[in-house]
Amino acid sequence: MKNIYVIRHCEAVGQPPEAQLTDRGYKQALELSELFFDVKIDRIISSPYKRAIDSIQPLAKQLDIKIEINRQLTERVLSTKNLTDWLEKLRETFDNIDLKFDGGESSQEAMKRIVGVVEEVFKGGNENTIIVTHGNIMSLLLKYFNNDFGFEDWKNLSNPDIYLIKSENNKVTYERVWK
Repeated sequence: MKNIYVIRHCEAVGQPPEAQLTDRGYKQALELSELFFDVKIDRIISSPYKRAIDSIQPLAKQLDIKIEINRQLTERVLSTKNLTDWLEKLRETFDNIDLKFDGGESSQEAMKRIVGVVEEVFKGGNENTIIVTHGNIMSLLLKYFNNDFGFEDWKNLSNPDIYLIKSENNKVTYERVWK
């Protein structure tokens, strides 16, 4: 059996790649390290965004595991234009995964990125891997495994959030493990 803990980063001050965690976010990162204290983690892979790395840094330090940076885990770009109705546009992309806005990527394209990382992990030799990423792309990964996962589920994600994805006998299941 292979386990992947997919973690949405802790609370941050904004959306840019360099956005830092809030004070609360740093406390959440310490809570994450406590949560995984008794779990044998073999590998940690993170989005290159500062908020993702900082969310898992305390655990990586505690376990003495190097954080692997993977650009495929960056947040999905909805559009490079400022969309005043971005929330409605995002909703539409859950219903039509091929929908694409100016300068952005479709849900299908973003999904393909994170699914590729997960498939590579499942093919590897590690038993327990942590992947740290962002809410929209995490939602698209969960949608890949369960097409019913949609916009409302994305809205209900927390910062941080954790889903355990298991692969056993070529069957993939997932469950939410964050409180």
